[in-house]
Amino acid sequence: MKALRVKTSREQEFIDITPQVERAVRELGIPEGACLLYVPHTTAGITINENADPAVKEDLLDALVRLVPESLSYKHLEGNAHAHIRSSLLGHSVLVPVEDGKLKLGTWQGVLFGEFDGPRERTVWVIPLPRAPVPD
Repeated sequence: MKALRVKTSREQEFIDITPQVERAVRELGIPEGACLLYVPHTTAGITINENADPAVKEDLLDALVRLVPESLSYKHLEGNAHAHIRSSLLGHSVLVPVEDGKLKLGTWQGVLFGEFDGPRERTVWVIPLPRAPVPD
């Protein structure tokens, strides 16, 4: 397992962490199989989506803000209930296939880290899942 550090610079943002994940896959020596990417935070998440057009990240964030506004009467006392809910909607893990030591993503896909209560220093765990041997 490898822990990636993600330093966020805004209260809410999406960051393309694909290059960091690709580097971790090489360093872990995963030739075939998959890697589980897990975010151990309650106000951040992870997804796979288009990373070619930066407007996609803005649209994703705008939609989550509209779906879960800060202004609702939440019971959570810290004042960041909206961040917890956005994080839960996005999810805390993704599974990415690995082939020939490389992430097997679609042409336009990238791994996006979602920050909803920043800025902070965050962690993403890269957990190798080697290909199981196929029985004869």
